Amino acid sequence: MTSLEFKTQVTTLIDDLKSVCATFGLGNDGNEFKIITQLFLFKFMNDKFEFEFKKANPKYNNNDWFTEIEKLSPSEYEMLLLMLDVDTAKLMPQHLLAHLYQNQNAPDFAKYLDDTLNEIALKNVDLFSVQTAGGEKVKLFDRVTEFVSDGRDEFAKAIINKLITCNFQPIFNEKFDFFATIFEYLIKDYNNDSGGKYAEYYTPHAVAKIMASILAPVPVENVTCYDPSAGSGTLLMNIAHALGEQNCTIYSQDISQKSSNLLRLNLILNNLIHSIPNVVQGNTILDPFHKEDNLLDENNTAQTLKKFDFIVSNPPFKLDFSDYRDQLADKNNNDRFFAGVPKVPAKAKDKMSIYSLFLQHIIFSLSPNGKAAVVVPTGFITAQSGIDKKIRQHLVDNKMLAGVISMPSNIFATTGTNVSIIFIDKNNQEDVVLIDASSLGKTVKEGKNQKTELTPEEEQYIITSFLNKSAIDEFAMVAKYNELKEKNYSLSAGQYFDIKIEYSDISHQEYLDKMKSFQDNLDALFNESKVLENKIQNNLKGLKYE
Repeated sequence: MTSLEFKTQVTTLIDDLKSVCATFGLGNDGNEFKIITQLFLFKFMNDKFEFEFKKANPKYNNNDWFTEIEKLSPSEYEMLLLMLDVDTAKLMPQHLLAHLYQNQNAPDFAKYLDDTLNEIALKNVDLFSVQTAGGEKVKLFDRVTEFVSDGRDEFAKAIINKLITCNFQPIFNEKFDFFATIFEYLIKDYNNDSGGKYAEYYTPHAVAKIMASILAPVPVENVTCYDPSAGSGTLLMNIAHALGEQNCTIYSQDISQKSSNLLRLNLILNNLIHSIPNVVQGNTILDPFHKEDNLLDENNTAQTLKKFDFIVSNPPFKLDFSDYRDQLADKNNNDRFFAGVPKVPAKAKDKMSIYSLFLQHIIFSLSPNGKAAVVVPTGFITAQSGIDKKIRQHLVDNKMLAGVISMPSNIFATTGTNVSIIFIDKNNQEDVVLIDASSLGKTVKEGKNQKTELTPEEEQYIITSFLNKSAIDEFAMVAKYNELKEKNYSLSAGQYFDIKIEYSDISHQEYLDKMKSFQDNLDALFNESKVLENKIQNNLKGLKYE
């Protein structure tokens, strides 16, 4: 079976699970997201366990393997578990999908399914748990059948009978691109920016690819990657793939529990399970979680924020943080928020520019040789004063700006805001690349929204032009830091393009003829204007006023 056929099989399973939810009154219900993603994860873990079990124990590599392992004593089974890859969920025979399928007619089957999921979560708590900033573990599974009002047993049976029809084992040798597509399809109905806290929408593939390809053009070993507003992890997965999943450790924080759960699922699908303990649910701006373990205070508590080799982020642009604005402006945050903290407006508090705080936090969190790529509203790159201008000045004066790419409008279907990508590189002491890609792409419809999509060739054109530091008419230019200062720290490529004037040689007589032609046209226009003026005056004289 080909990868395309497997992809069709998996997406069909996702559609079937959604159909079951709709049948039991959960279509478009807020809890449907939890049911679909968690049952998909259970299926993935079950098939991955069987795959790794058979690989470690070839004698069980047959269709009747489950019957054989049920005969094992507890000690024999535990010995076999020790042979599994460390990132494989530890499942007992009664946890396996085959066992549930065989016992689906047992009394209170819904409770049996929920208890099984709970036992799996407890047995694998150290491997698969994300945490809150307060240190609480976020469990792997909910009691999924309890979201159903009526017919819980029937719902549980229907779900198990859908899960058993698909076999993930042949796809475990697939790589990032396969699972990135599957993950996007899995969450496409649930990962929307619903007006809640922070950015939960799915960053477009083109944006994620461009950011990762420019930050990490070649694999680098033993590095850390961070996203302070991680969402579902699209940007982190792309940078990890560019670096090599085995070469990096992921760190993240996001205020949304939903986003943290999606990121956990994304890490599992993309062979980054070792990074799950670093996924934190919490308010990054108010209470950044990740600290340097080797710098402790008298209470043996880490106080200094951790520094990262690579940072990627698509932070929320606007958000009401008036409740804790004064805490952020405290002198203890002077180094982190070096350019300042936005003031609370009298109106429209939800329009407070929180992206400027994320950008300052990212700059502060970079290691000495660190690199970062951050999505910002395009207005940031030309603001003539205020916090935005101070941040740009900091990047230029400290020679840590690699470049800027201004993206096409509507690259995000969920917002009409034009966006640019800021690339930071603490080692870039020379030229800065400014690219205006606003004319690229084609408009497509996504649901009720219009968005712009780049072709793979256009994506590569942007990446290659940036990495090669190519100067291209009306598209890309390369500037010295002094040039940026002279332009009031503007980072808009268009302000640096040369104005081209075309010249052509003509004789003196040709020049006189052209000037006479211009004069004749002007005389004709003036005469026409006088005629119209007379008509208007005559019409006004004919009006009667009462």
